[in-house]
Amino acid sequence: MESKNRADCVAVFGTASDVGKSVLTTALCRIFANRGLRVAPFKAQNMSNNSGVTPEGLEMGRAQIVQAEACRIPPHVNMNPILLKPTSDVGAQVVVLGRVLENSTAADYHGRKEHLSLTAQAALDRLRERYDAVFMEGAGSCAEVNLAAHDIVNFRMAEYADAPVIVVADIHRGGVFAQIVGTLECLPPERRERVAGFIINRFRGDIALFKDGVKWLEEKTGKPVFGVLPWYGDFRIEAEDSVVIEAPDEGEGPAGPGGRSGPVDGADPVDRMDGVGRMDGVDPREAGRRRPSRCCAYRTFPILPISIRWRSCRGWGCGLLRSPGIFPGFGR
Repeated sequence: MESKNRADCVAVFGTASDVGKSVLTTALCRIFANRGLRVAPFKAQNMSNNSGVTPEGLEMGRAQIVQAEACRIPPHVNMNPILLKPTSDVGAQVVVLGRVLENSTAADYHGRKEHLSLTAQAALDRLRERYDAVFMEGAGSCAEVNLAAHDIVNFRMAEYADAPVIVVADIHRGGVFAQIVGTLECLPPERRERVAGFIINRFRGDIALFKDGVKWLEEKTGKPVFGVLPWYGDFRIEAEDSVVIEAPDEGEGPAGPGGRSGPVDGADPVDRMDGVGRMDGVDPREAGRRRPSRCCAYRTFPILPISIRWRSCRGWGCGLLRSPGIFPGFGR
């Protein structure tokens, strides 16, 4: 029997990966927590090697851990019931409710999605019974037509929760009008109707010059632009998406997109190996790169983050690990 007091849900989806879904969801969690509501985050399925641990010793995605902190509650695996940790280009370690289930190929995993969808729905139900509101984060683009039939994290979950959808677009990438209009055009009519409106992220410049753009979008789509968010470079939230983690640093002044520092002369090299994970261990260094360390005279030494794919990775660090002259016996 369905509970009569289930929390309302709002879904935050994106036009692509790394457009700001996680940060916006985090912000919404804190805003409504500050208003006295009991709020929780949720993402049905995450794909990332950059995970964290709950107080119970279970594993979940870093973004939902940060979002739980924004809600002022401890993280729980119900907030991220399915975590995929890539082990190759076509396979991943499957973590369900914080525990490793298996290593699976992409094809095999698709065959289990119906069962895992029920697991994710049950986790969401448990959150809705305990909290006043749940903010649901999507994954990647919400309009991947080739994946829509097997989707368990974007519209299928929003439909299950009867949640309105906010679509986030990143103006820094360029083509923000095509991002939004193209996303809607790729959706079937019933899913297009579920989209309540848009938020445009990472705007830099005079907002008055974008008013005509907002007007055009609203007239073209028949949906409101809820807000245009300015560029912020001073906050540090652990990156989770492989688009961010495995990309080279972007040198755009003090901080690149999403608050990521650009390269600094004399900085210690951090090798981005295939399958790199736990890059959050390097983030404290990144935050301090504008203030070079004076604690040692020789600062140039390699930092090798954890990789779940170290046996097959191609990064410089993997060759270093296998070198008998550096770490004898490690690569055997």
